[in-house]
Amino acid sequence: MLSITIENNKKRYLVYNNFRKNIFLKNSPKDAPVILYILPWLLSVNQPLVPGYIKELKEPFHVFNIENNKEIIKQENIFKRTFGIKEEKSLVRSHSQCPQILGIYTIGSVGTISQTSHSDCDIWICIDKSDFTAKNLQYLKEKLNFIKDWLDAKLKIPVYFFLSDIADIRQCNFGNLDFESSGSAQRNVLKEEFYRTTILIEGKIPFWWVCYEADEYVDYDQALTQNAGSDFGERDFINMGNLEEVKKDEYFGAALWQFNKSLTHPLKSIIKMLQLKMFLEAPREDLLCHKFRQTVFAGKDKTAFPDPSLFTMNAVLDYYSQHASDEYFEFIKQCFYLRYDLKLLSKTQTLKEEMTAEIFKKYKIDRRDIYRLNEFESWQLREKVAFGELMFKFLIDIYKDIVRIRKGISGEIAPQDLTIIGRKLSSSLELKEHKVSVLHVPTENINLPAFTFSPAGKVWQVNSSDERSLPLITNGNIIFCIAYIVWNGIYDPAQTRMLPNQTAVTIQEIINLGKKIRDVFGSFDISGVYFGNFLQKETVSKMLIVVSFENQKTNIDIYDFCIIYKNNWEELFVRRFTSIEKMKTFMGNIGAISHNLETHYYIQRNNIYYEKIIDRVKNMVTQMLANN
Repeated sequence: MLSITIENNKKRYLVYNNFRKNIFLKNSPKDAPVILYILPWLLSVNQPLVPGYIKELKEPFHVFNIENNKEIIKQENIFKRTFGIKEEKSLVRSHSQCPQILGIYTIGSVGTISQTSHSDCDIWICIDKSDFTAKNLQYLKEKLNFIKDWLDAKLKIPVYFFLSDIADIRQCNFGNLDFESSGSAQRNVLKEEFYRTTILIEGKIPFWWVCYEADEYVDYDQALTQNAGSDFGERDFINMGNLEEVKKDEYFGAALWQFNKSLTHPLKSIIKMLQLKMFLEAPREDLLCHKFRQTVFAGKDKTAFPDPSLFTMNAVLDYYSQHASDEYFEFIKQCFYLRYDLKLLSKTQTLKEEMTAEIFKKYKIDRRDIYRLNEFESWQLREKVAFGELMFKFLIDIYKDIVRIRKGISGEIAPQDLTIIGRKLSSSLELKEHKVSVLHVPTENINLPAFTFSPAGKVWQVNSSDERSLPLITNGNIIFCIAYIVWNGIYDPAQTRMLPNQTAVTIQEIINLGKKIRDVFGSFDISGVYFGNFLQKETVSKMLIVVSFENQKTNIDIYDFCIIYKNNWEELFVRRFTSIEKMKTFMGNIGAISHNLETHYYIQRNNIYYEKIIDRVKNMVTQMLANN
């Protein structure tokens, strides 16, 4: 009886999976077909004209079951014409001598209503490493890199591959402390998200998905063994491991990781932070992926299925409607609305609005707030920053609640993770002398206003074109103002202005120095800093010395220095010196704590002593650093 149930579940799952693919195709009509159909084909062929060609590979890799994918076979002639291949027979072989790729799966927002124009596409490429020689494994990695390069050039949606060994997935080994891991605890939290959000692009069906009975408990291992010996067999399924529960320490570890990401991209992470806090506060509840699977198989309509993001939003709103203040609950609804990029009450209603309409009838947002949120992209910069600051405050409150809940939880949380997050938080929030503060903008890729520089008495100020009455930044040092704009990611040379004034500074020099600062330091991105940096003592990693920026004299005597420097904790500072002795003392302190310091220089090109001054400053700085 169990075998019949599994076979029926398999049929239902494949219909659901097609439902998800169709949402992806509607969300990304140009990019989705490439990911869903061309990608598996590229992995299964090895021709010189095709992206991903490996000369040394004797036989092409084989994505499981690709030869039975009717859509790919139907479109293969188009694929071949695209790459200039004239061979008439199919390039997809059903019996490859090379090891198989067991499955290609998405994880995350792709193919859900939460997918936006800023979403990326994370893809797991699952294999059994024991079937691969060291050479073939290296060839597969190279092939994936070549294909990714081609996808990056062709698609708007960023695609990231994660080559995963099925044994590691079963054990929930998803990496150590790095840019794509929570550090000491992600594990089952990531598997829960995978089971709940994945789309099977091509390959084997996760056995967890079909190992389900509506009215009784099913022992996963027993069902796996029984299925392997049945007439249906295990051929179509992949054993990624069961998922019964997620321990509190794992939720806490995942919350640390999301908090890390939220320091740079708060809107992306706040939903997951809310979800993790909900799990921590109600650990005895069934896992969300279990509830979701139950809903998929319980549907009476053969064509109607739940959307993972909609399902998650509904669960989170249900919970916080009972466990949050009215003010916070209103803010949570607005965060969902912006994160999912909704436009209720607008003239054009997409699939997103249609699918979320019922939820926002249940948990209403005031009509005036809806119209205002619909115009979010055209908000003044100061309004967006104010919303971002509120969001950041909210995130810190969530984090404090999570830390409070964690008290008494023993487990695998490494002490260094707490140190890392604490120092990242300090880098983002702590005010220090000479430090360039960070604007907390809720979203990336905002529409930037024009920024106008102007002197006001003894200070410089920068005003934005969308709100001229209040300056965005005021400082006695114009270089600090320029660094502030660049460091906060809102510098655009085409949107930089200056009012006529009596100073020696020109708009072109402001633009030139802005470009130089951006080239040397980039903009603030705490989530991209190597975690290990925050376990080390503070050192200075980069330094830009600006010489006589506001001085209109063109002689060789130099007494005005401005030093912009960044430490290993992603903090940017600006110091100005009008005395060689004070600068020497400062350099001595820098030299004592910093090794392998990357040093750059800037002086106005119109200075007739440009080369001599640059050489003189370089020699002086080298001596100052060497003497300590």
